[in-house]
Amino acid sequence: MAPLCVLLSMLMVSCFNFCLCHKNSEFALTNPEKSSTKETERKETEEELEPKILEVFHPTHEWQALRPGQAVPAGSHVRLNLQTGAREVKLHDEDKFQTNLKGLKKGKRLDINTNTYTSQDLKNALAKFKEGAEMENSKEDQERQAKVKRLFRPIEELKKDFEELNVVIETDMQIMVRLINKFNSSSSSLEEKIAALFDLEYYVHQMDNAQDLLSFGGLQVVINGLNSTEPLVKEYAAFVLGAAFSSNPKVQVEAIEGGALQKLLVILATEQPLTTKKKALFALCSLLRHFPYAQQQFLKLGGLQVLRSLVQEKGMEVLAVRVVTLLYDLVTEKMFAEEDAELTWDMSPKRLQQYRQVHLLPSLQEQGWCEITAHLLALPEHDAREKVLQTLGALLATCWDRFHQDTQLHRTLGTLQAEYQALAALELQEGEDEGYFQELLDSIDSLLTELR
Repeated sequence: MAPLCVLLSMLMVSCFNFCLCHKNSEFALTNPEKSSTKETERKETEEELEPKILEVFHPTHEWQALRPGQAVPAGSHVRLNLQTGAREVKLHDEDKFQTNLKGLKKGKRLDINTNTYTSQDLKNALAKFKEGAEMENSKEDQERQAKVKRLFRPIEELKKDFEELNVVIETDMQIMVRLINKFNSSSSSLEEKIAALFDLEYYVHQMDNAQDLLSFGGLQVVINGLNSTEPLVKEYAAFVLGAAFSSNPKVQVEAIEGGALQKLLVILATEQPLTTKKKALFALCSLLRHFPYAQQQFLKLGGLQVLRSLVQEKGMEVLAVRVVTLLYDLVTEKMFAEEDAELTWDMSPKRLQQYRQVHLLPSLQEQGWCEITAHLLALPEHDAREKVLQTLGALLATCWDRFHQDTQLHRTLGTLQAEYQALAALELQEGEDEGYFQELLDSIDSLLTELR
């Protein structure tokens, strides 16, 4: 029994020793290289995750060996040398041209001699680029300003040079003041006064200049010139006033208050040269058009009687056509003003009331303008006939009874109808379907139809 226990004890010790040895052998078989490799990979992974500044490799057009850790610019040509096992880099051949172009550009550039680029470097480079663009723009502006200065000189320098040459630069206002003073001076000769008015007429065509004439009393001086005993002074004073009145309400109002209308009617009613009456009629037309208050005053002062005497005066046929044209304009102006007021309501009530107070058509009928206008149709000029036909059409509703009973008017219209039928036929042969003579013929046909 004792030997059996000893044997069992020895067996247990042997098994224990065997297990110990097997466990130690497992630790002895562990590969130290694998363990170190895993540790290295872990460290490299951690290093890759950490931000690091890479060294930039600058390739050329020759193959160069690339060291570990160097960054290669995009677009570079990379190969593996099978003999040495090293990686080699060079530029593509097509980059030569671009590199040459970049080398030719002037201005500040990024310093390519440094071995590394950081984000701050790129920001600084971008800031320098913007500064360079601003400098180029400022240089262009400076060059443009310098060019303008070379082409043009300041007004102060020009004035100084003119002063040295005894030449004074004047504004329009200063020129008009000087001309009015010359015209109003008792020491000025007739020729100087006429020259001053002639030059003044050029300036008052401009609306602002005509209104400036009011500011220093120049308009009243010219109006007073209509009372001169010299026909030439009257003529050129009326010429200036006609230019100043045209489509200038402010000047028209001042002229009415200054007595211009009465003075113009006196010139037209008295014996004056034809040229003087022409200019006076021109000024009267400019004063009356688009000014209903002046038209009222014209009728009150007997303006229609003055014009009737002027038209019937021998040798005044040229003025007769202008008078008829004025009457046509005044009739149609009032008619259109009332129609526009009813359709659009744009006209002020006061102005509409002024037009309604102009009783022009009844006055024309009462003072015999129906017959006067009809007899003017015998004028030989086509242009004069056209204006008379227009006026007859405007007066047709008012003067129908008198036109219908006027046998001479019917004969004249029949004669003109035959004449313009022949002229319109010639126009048609020349390829003009709606020519000038055809329009006159249509006006005559329309009148004859209305008078039947």
